[in-house]
Amino acid sequence: MVVKCSILGCTNRKDREKELEFYRLPAVITNQGEGCEKLSNERRRVWLANIGQDFENKNLQNVRVCSAHFVNGKKSYLYDSLSPDWAPTLKLGKKRHASETGSDRYDRMLDRKRRKSEIDESVAVAVEEEIANDGSPEETGMYFQTDIDKDLMDAMQSELQQLRTENTDLKERVMSLETKFSMDYFRDNDEKVKHLTGLQTYTTLVILYQFLEPFFPTSLIMNKFKVMTLTLVKLRLNISNMFLAYEFETNQSTISRLLTSTISVMYKRMKKLIKWPERETLQKTMPMEFRKNFGKKCAVIIDCFEVNVEKPTGLRARAETWSSYKHHHTIKFLIGITPQGTVSYISDAWGGRVSDKYITEHSGFLDKLLPGDLVLADRGFDVSDSVGSVCAQVKIPAFTKGRDQLSPLDVEATRKLAHSRIHVERVIGSVRQKYTILNGSLPINFLMNKDSNGKTVTDKLVTVCCGLVNLCDSVIDFN
Repeated sequence: MVVKCSILGCTNRKDREKELEFYRLPAVITNQGEGCEKLSNERRRVWLANIGQDFENKNLQNVRVCSAHFVNGKKSYLYDSLSPDWAPTLKLGKKRHASETGSDRYDRMLDRKRRKSEIDESVAVAVEEEIANDGSPEETGMYFQTDIDKDLMDAMQSELQQLRTENTDLKERVMSLETKFSMDYFRDNDEKVKHLTGLQTYTTLVILYQFLEPFFPTSLIMNKFKVMTLTLVKLRLNISNMFLAYEFETNQSTISRLLTSTISVMYKRMKKLIKWPERETLQKTMPMEFRKNFGKKCAVIIDCFEVNVEKPTGLRARAETWSSYKHHHTIKFLIGITPQGTVSYISDAWGGRVSDKYITEHSGFLDKLLPGDLVLADRGFDVSDSVGSVCAQVKIPAFTKGRDQLSPLDVEATRKLAHSRIHVERVIGSVRQKYTILNGSLPINFLMNKDSNGKTVTDKLVTVCCGLVNLCDSVIDFN
């Protein structure tokens, strides 16, 4: 038997396309616990919905989907439910509309018979009344028929007007849905763009869409621009998925699936915006404030910031994420900015319990440094030895422990350092202010599911937020 892809419009066959994989419809697993059965049943339902065909009276064992309909060219594992390849999403074609059932035709036939019976009955009553008033059917027939036709025409006219009104209302609703959160919705309104997406201008929003659009998976629910806008609104305002489902006329599970897949696409494309600049570029664009205080040696200013997460269920995870400083379960990121104010480094998520020094030495940050580079940091970054191992230098404020007071030289050096280092805290504040999802508590499942590269949804989300901030104006004045 020739194995064919079941997606509408797809002509791929196993005997011709040797390089493609053909996957069976996922089975419902009933022997591995209630959770596994529920998840596998949901996956099978999503596959059938995306395939979009009527398989009534057909053997579902023969249904196949080729790997051309998956973002990464292959389906993901069952428990990787946040992956865009958990179900086929690309080139899905058009779904078939359900045909009219026999019961619908039968109901209409009964309705026509009922109306005809009512008219015949009214005719008979009218004739009897005319005869009772000494009038023959022949004499009164013409006038009676005229009255019946008039009443019927009035009823039909009234029904026609009602249908026209309903049609107009539906058209207005469809136009409203098509316009809302579309390009025209934001056109020439930078204030609306800034409030809903965090970007500063409509032009920036359009350029970002053109940069990402070819890589977004096709969705039958809404167009690609709305999918991107949905994600930006979620990051910007941290609105609940239920509210977004009402706004975008869909359901909550669809919103969650679209957000996860879109963030993955944005991460793959936008991580390039967080770039460690060349030394020559740094020196040519060094702000005057840094030139006066540190010459042209300053390469990066580093700090850590924490994001709250939900309380984990595992005891070990609770211990690793508990932050005694925040008195909450948190995850921590090491962020580095250039003297020009752009984010040049962002680490993966670490438990809130980990020290700043440990993250700096084990996150891969030291691999970015070149001999002669100068790093500005806070007192918690006592990493002089590890930074010195790559022939670089780190400057931190002078310690006051065990000293009555600082010398005038230390006071002046600390003042200059603090005046320059404050910019990294301004950038962190800008990231949090523009994308308020980082101010709330992130769901714990954002930390549990990793892709093939070991990246969690949280890692991708924070990287995307930092990349979006790099598209905005810098907080540091060049002069």
